[in-house]
Amino acid sequence: MYEYLMDNGMTRDEYHFFLNNNLKHHCIMGNDYYQTNEHHVSADGSTRASGEIFGYAVITHQYYNRYRLPVMHTETNLMEGPNGDEAVRWLRKEWANVLRVRNNGVPIVGFTWYSLTDQVDWDVALREERGTVNPLGLFDLDRNIRPVGAAYRDLIRDWGEVLPTQSMCLRVPIVMPEDERCAAANPAPVPDSTTGTAATGAPTNTE
Repeated sequence: MYEYLMDNGMTRDEYHFFLNNNLKHHCIMGNDYYQTNEHHVSADGSTRASGEIFGYAVITHQYYNRYRLPVMHTETNLMEGPNGDEAVRWLRKEWANVLRVRNNGVPIVGFTWYSLTDQVDWDVALREERGTVNPLGLFDLDRNIRPVGAAYRDLIRDWGEVLPTQSMCLRVPIVMPEDERCAAANPAPVPDSTTGTAATGAPTNTE
């Protein structure tokens, strides 16, 4: 590991700083999830998109079991399709996955729809300046709320009192039940965000 870090630009002082300072309790593991995340790997090593097979909840459990860090669903979206409800359906599916992760005992601290407004040239990863608007946001570029934005707002209304910031798995730093009596367990309040991110476990108000 040491040789790998040195080969990739970390100095000796930086290495020893992280080695000697326990910063894990300040860390949150962010997990993005899109329909394009999962891939089929062929015997020859080639890959192709497989669509959603396991889903966010299963994959996030795998990551949590490996790293044992609190997690956040940090990014997802779906194009507003021809039926007009594709993005709303995806939002509800991802929110159900977040609840499943939480209810299975994994400390999860938030959920984000990316992004607050539509993207421009996101379909070509910003490699070319085409001016193509990708209808992925909670709002369009004229700040008109999209159906998915209204659905996100409804999640706040429906879940805001059920998942308050005082809930065990919705605050930072995370305090696990077995550590609740520890005198050092005094989590600071989490500031509100206006970026479409919900650090409280319920989506941020988009009104």
